[in-house]
Amino acid sequence: MVSLCFDIGNTLLKLAVFKDNVLINFRTIDYNGFKVISQIIDEIKVEAVIISSVSEVPVGLLETLNTIGTIILLDSTTKLPVENCYETPDTLGKDRLAAAVGANYLFPGTDLLIIDAGTAITYDLMNQNGQYLGGNISPGINMRYKALNHFTKKLPLVVMTNEFESFGKNTTDAIRSGVQNGIIFEVDGAIDHFSLLYPGLKVLFTGGDAKFFDNKLKNVIFVLSNLVMIGLNRILVYNVQNL
Repeated sequence: MVSLCFDIGNTLLKLAVFKDNVLINFRTIDYNGFKVISQIIDEIKVEAVIISSVSEVPVGLLETLNTIGTIILLDSTTKLPVENCYETPDTLGKDRLAAAVGANYLFPGTDLLIIDAGTAITYDLMNQNGQYLGGNISPGINMRYKALNHFTKKLPLVVMTNEFESFGKNTTDAIRSGVQNGIIFEVDGAIDHFSLLYPGLKVLFTGGDAKFFDNKLKNVIFVLSNLVMIGLNRILVYNVQNL
């Protein structure tokens, strides 16, 4: 089956094409890039679509996809190949859920911690029985920088870099070392904590800032940049098979 997956955020639209569960095309476009989508549909016989969006799905996108027979709009009522144990499924971020499904698909029968490092850092747990248990939400790197600048009168707005010290000898470096070392300590601490609860826990990283943590943590991690898309495709295939 050829499937088309959309992950629509606040500013950008990400799309991925899968053929028999293999990712063959990935790109990021703006909200008005429907011509690109039409070209993909014309070139490849897309059989099914899934859309995950933080807000209303653009009307132009639905009009572009109107020739495709199966379109799934991901929400809290969508059938899942895992058991969702979250107490408020209607408030669960679709990207968190999709990443957990993708992780379970790639590593079935394994206790998993999925860390998505973006605007926020989310920690999500999937157990070896295929149950999504929930997780934690924490401010991301850039959000921490902006908060220090916004809620104080004198601290400057600092940007993330890969080069930073254990402690700063000036205010800019003190902020940078505080934010970036602090978030590393947090993530390592979270991994240690959940590893005690689930021995043999496998840790997967995704999100825009995932590469920042590579080689900076004492714990072993696996970075998978397209984990959300893999999960969306898995949800789509599951629903097509169970129509």
